[in-house]
Amino acid sequence: MTPGYRLEQYSLRHPQVVLLVHALVDGDMDQVLIFKGFSSSLVRPTAFDPDVPVLPAAAAIQAVDILAGPYTPESPRYLHQGLSWSQMLTFLDNAGV
Repeated sequence: MTPGYRLEQYSLRHPQVVLLVHALVDGDMDQVLIFKGFSSSLVRPTAFDPDVPVLPAAAAIQAVDILAGPYTPESPRYLHQGLSWSQMLTFLDNAGV
């Protein structure tokens, strides 16, 4: 299971949160919002086909922020900020994804 898929599954199980993922994709930094099972890049174009992963398997996740939904860029409400991938794995494992 790819990290992006696991994060999407986590967001399905926790629909009240938004994940903001900071990742290195193809040598460039990207920010991906994940909410209720869907991902969207804030930096790169996002494919219309939901089967095309926004976070490729080779993406290097730098940090994950967990925010209270709905997401408002002007005033984000952070629940957890700057989680490393290993810290986020604890949340994923606890959620069973």
